[in-house]
Amino acid sequence: LLLLQIAAAPEERTTVSELVRKLALTQSAVTELVQRAEQAGLVGRAVSAADGRVVHLSLTPEGEKRLARAHAELGPERAELRRVVDELDD
Repeated sequence: LLLLQIAAAPEERTTVSELVRKLALTQSAVTELVQRAEQAGLVGRAVSAADGRVVHLSLTPEGEKRLARAHAELGPERAELRRVVDELDD
């Protein structure tokens, strides 16, 4: 979910504060998730050129690859879920 939120953010980058808001988790929980993802080589950090206090998070090439693989592997399940939801709408 962390990788998905980062990829879906404007310009494919976000901040820990924004992730806290979107994921409805505590600051410490999001910080720990980001640190783990960074250690795994999935997320990178860059200090904002406009405001040195702000750190932007973005996916690394490996993070993008893993997210794409997860989407591909979940494709059949997502199609089935769409089919069931469409039937409920009828």
